[in-house]
Amino acid sequence: MLVDTHAHVNFKDFKKDYKDVLKHAHKQGVVVINVGSQISTSQRAVKLAQEFDKTFAAIGLHPIQLQPMKIKEAGVIFKSRAEEFDPAAYQQLAREKQVKAIGECGLDYYHLPNGNQIEAKKKQKQVLQQQIDLANAEDLPMILHCRGSKIDYLDAYKDLFKELKNNLPKKRGVLHCFGANWELAEQFLELGFYLGFTGVITFDQTGKSIELLQKIPEDRILSETDCPYLTPEPFRGQRNEPVYVEYVVKKIAEVRQISFVQAAEITFRNAKTLFELEI
Repeated sequence: MLVDTHAHVNFKDFKKDYKDVLKHAHKQGVVVINVGSQISTSQRAVKLAQEFDKTFAAIGLHPIQLQPMKIKEAGVIFKSRAEEFDPAAYQQLAREKQVKAIGECGLDYYHLPNGNQIEAKKKQKQVLQQQIDLANAEDLPMILHCRGSKIDYLDAYKDLFKELKNNLPKKRGVLHCFGANWELAEQFLELGFYLGFTGVITFDQTGKSIELLQKIPEDRILSETDCPYLTPEPFRGQRNEPVYVEYVVKKIAEVRQISFVQAAEITFRNAKTLFELEI
């Protein structure tokens, strides 16, 4: 079996065919964790997990949802809204048995509003700490988003490490779509976190992803798609789906010079351990 530990079939991109997408994934032996980015998509993730077998949920408030912004990236345009973190509402969701993590939440310095960016960063850290507290209260791991600024791609990662070190989640979690260097990766690994790898590893020209995959301990690797985004080769340009996690696992196998079956077993075992999946 394969596990897509970070999907967004709960997003509007799949509104018309989410049933077919999830049924196809399950037919191909793919377990799916749908991840919320605000209260509405978190609720949707829980609903899908209740509707489908081998489907789980994570709930959280993404840092780009804290300020109203118009975001354009990779041909996609959407507006974020200013949502306040509601501890009671998220706690209620967290107690649904299908919920396996808090997230995605974290720090995003790539998308900051015009104006007082210092205050925006402060707000992101405050909301992150609230969600760490929720994860600890509900005994759940975390799915963490982190993206550095256009000036320094490591700045948000350095700040995130400080935030986590000062208030360490009991069940740790995963750095989703990890995009920093090996030096920082080692620091997060030493804290007990996993690193998530997406379709980016199939087309990354920087060599960073390959270096990470070569050096990371096998018991800290997770496979994910981040669908509908980050579609792997050979499907770039199309909407990403959970079944394409196969190509992520194939690349992991290639880089680590192991068989596809071994890579599938490693990523499946790691996901089952971190998220305590009943499969």
